[in-house]
Amino acid sequence: MRAGAPRRRAGMRGALARCAVFLAALAASAGTGADAAPELPARASTAVSALDDRGERVALARPATRVLTLAPHATELVYAAGGGEAIIGTVEHSDYPPQAKALPRVGDAWALHPERVLALRPDLVVAWLPGPLAAVDPALRQAGIAVFHAAPTTLDGIADDVERLSHLLGSEASGLPAANAMRARIAALRERYAQRSPLRVFVQAGTEPLYTLNGGHVVSDALRTCGARNVFADALAAAPMVDPESVIATRPDALLLARDNTGADPAAPWRLLARHVPAVAENRLIVLPADDLYRPGPRLIEATASLCEALDALRR
Repeated sequence: MRAGAPRRRAGMRGALARCAVFLAALAASAGTGADAAPELPARASTAVSALDDRGERVALARPATRVLTLAPHATELVYAAGGGEAIIGTVEHSDYPPQAKALPRVGDAWALHPERVLALRPDLVVAWLPGPLAAVDPALRQAGIAVFHAAPTTLDGIADDVERLSHLLGSEASGLPAANAMRARIAALRERYAQRSPLRVFVQAGTEPLYTLNGGHVVSDALRTCGARNVFADALAAAPMVDPESVIATRPDALLLARDNTGADPAAPWRLLARHVPAVAENRLIVLPADDLYRPGPRLIEATASLCEALDALRR
């Protein structure tokens, strides 16, 4: 077992404990308006509803005007749906579009600050399925706060979430055209690339430890759109840890790597193994911005276009 595992488990236990406190505070304050920011005017008074990515119907008495997003990609989805002005708070690393940087923060992916959430009084929370609130969603609903789980596993699912959120926000006038434009873009990419000669690609999702993604991840759908296949598509875990030897054994045609904001070269560890990995020796490396690639939001669709072009260049 890795030395950091106990610390990660302890961190997760602490996050869950904080979530429990958060829920208790919500239940105690349901129906109160103490210290709340003023409400935005509703777009309409009619009831709205939509299915989320768990297949559960989220219903509101009127379109949401106070939205709390609990993942960076959730923020991007709400903006794309035409509801950016309704966002009253988010979590750390929600930094796109640029105006999202000014939003109040209620914590991060693992820990929330209950008092900040209470002060904001959201009428809709947009959460990420594997996030800390997923397991306590029923209690949130009991407190009267609707939760939409946004966890798309396909490119089309991104467009679907934009459309569904636009229904909950009453912003269909801008959200529906945006969703349809995404669908048209995805369809055009599939028509152009999906049937080309298949390439086998290793997806590097993390380096310390080295891990990848399985076929159920939206990045694997991006690869399929481009006529490629994730070499670990059949892995049971969503994000399995792997070792360099297992990657070498798959003999990938290319490596898909992500560039973060640190400036570090994501290919550096592989260059040391170039003589064992033909794809590295022949520089068949595709590097895309990490936030564009790994956030299941609208920017991934354009990142897919870049991915398809890069893969197609390797076929020549």
